[in-house]
Amino acid sequence: MLRIAFCVFLLVGTAASSSAADKMQVVMLGTGTPNADPDRSGPAVAVVMGDQAYLVDAGPGVVRRAAAAARNGVVALEADKLNIVFLSHLHSDHTLGLPDLIFTPWVLERVAPLKLFGPKGTQDMANHLQQAYSEDIHLRLEGLEPANEEGYKTDVTEIDAPGVVYQDAAVTVEAIPVLHGSWETPYGYKFSHKGQTIVISGDARPSPALIEAATGVDILVHEVYSAEAYKSRPPVWQKYHAQFHTSTIELAEIAQKTQPKLLVLYHQLYWGRSDEDLIREIREAGYTGQVISAADLDIY
Repeated sequence: MLRIAFCVFLLVGTAASSSAADKMQVVMLGTGTPNADPDRSGPAVAVVMGDQAYLVDAGPGVVRRAAAAARNGVVALEADKLNIVFLSHLHSDHTLGLPDLIFTPWVLERVAPLKLFGPKGTQDMANHLQQAYSEDIHLRLEGLEPANEEGYKTDVTEIDAPGVVYQDAAVTVEAIPVLHGSWETPYGYKFSHKGQTIVISGDARPSPALIEAATGVDILVHEVYSAEAYKSRPPVWQKYHAQFHTSTIELAEIAQKTQPKLLVLYHQLYWGRSDEDLIREIREAGYTGQVISAADLDIY
C-alpha cells in the first residue's frame, strides 16, 4: 500500500490556482542502506514532474519499486519511461540497480538511451555493464525477441564541476559538492521548478555547500544515523560513520540553519532504534520544524 504524505506547507509561495501537474513530487523508491532489509530497497529517490521522473541513485530494487509506485498511480514511473538518473557517487548500494535501470526498461520497450549523470568513473561503469551484458544484448537484437536498437544504450555525462548539470522545460538540476569520506567527487542534487526547490543529499556528512544549497528549500531529503546508537558502535565504525555520514544531532543543526519546509530522513542507520527514535533525537537536538522519517514508496 502506498503511503502518501500530504504536505500542505509545500503550497507556500505557489499560486493556489496551480495544477497538481505543475508541482514537483518526491517518491521514495528506496530508503535502505547496505543492510539487507527486506522492507527497504537500496537508495533511490524520484523527483516527478508531470509525466517525467528524474531519479537520484539506483539502489537494488529500483525498477520494481518504480513499478509499484506506477501501479499506485504515479504513471511517470512506469518502466519504459525511466530514462534519466543522477548518481550521487559510485558506492555499490547506490548503483547495484543500475544494470536493472539500463536493461529492464529496454526489454519493456524504452526506445531511447538512458541519460546517466554522475561523478568521474560513471562512464567506465556504464561501459563495463554494457560489456557484461553483451551476450544478452546480442541475443535480444539478433534473436527472435523484438527489441529496439537504442533503449539498452547509455548517454553518459560525467560531472566535473558543481552547478547546473541538466535543464529541460520542466526542471533545472544542480550538482552540489558534498563530503562523503574519501570519495573524491560525491554529489547531492537540487531540483528547481517555478520557485519550488528540492534537495537530495545523497550520502554525505555535513558541509557548507550542502547547507547553502538547501537553505529555504521546500523539501530536504537527507541521510541520517542515530546519534544515540552510534555511541555503542565499535571505534573503527565510529570513525567511518563520522567521516561518511550525518548523525541526528548534526542533521538537526543543518535543518536549523536551512529551515526546509519539510525534512525527510532516508538511508537511515537505526542500529536497533526506530523512526520515532530518530525524530526524537532530532527534536531533542533543538529542531522543531516538519520532519518525517521516510519509508519506501512514500510520496511528498
